[in-house]
Amino acid sequence: MSQSTTSQSTISLLTTAVYLADEAATVAAGRALGECLTPGVVVYLDGVLGAGKTTFCRGVLSAFGHSGAVKSPTYTLVEPYAFSAANIYHFDLYRLADPEELEYLGIRDYFSSDAISLIEWPVRGEGFLPSADFIAKVLPEGHGRRLELIALSKKGMSVVQTFTDKTG
Repeated sequence: MSQSTTSQSTISLLTTAVYLADEAATVAAGRALGECLTPGVVVYLDGVLGAGKTTFCRGVLSAFGHSGAVKSPTYTLVEPYAFSAANIYHFDLYRLADPEELEYLGIRDYFSSDAISLIEWPVRGEGFLPSADFIAKVLPEGHGRRLELIALSKKGMSVVQTFTDKTG
């Protein structure tokens, strides 16, 4: 794992990275991150098609008690999960033709202080999504994947630091 802090004007960015050898490690990293999340957090998931973003989300959801299948909401755009600790909304905007379609979906209703939002392909919703607290990049590397977390807000910094301390 590597970690760095960079100062850019008034914002300090905290980043960390870890190698994930296989699917089980990807789910475990998602679970560890899920244990660090608090309501109100917005997570952008970045990575190429098939990199493991949805597998990672399965781990996040398992931290809240979900044990069933987790499918990518490619056609429905959003899959809601209700837990006592928080409502989690898993978005996949890959097939979104126009970001304005999010208005018809009632996108603003999903981002509340009691919700956690996991957003795959956020670039396709640009201009209609709230800013991310951090970005989770899942990138192919060797026979496995590399997970990079990049904090973009104070909330994000807290999550990334807690994850780093936990997985250290």
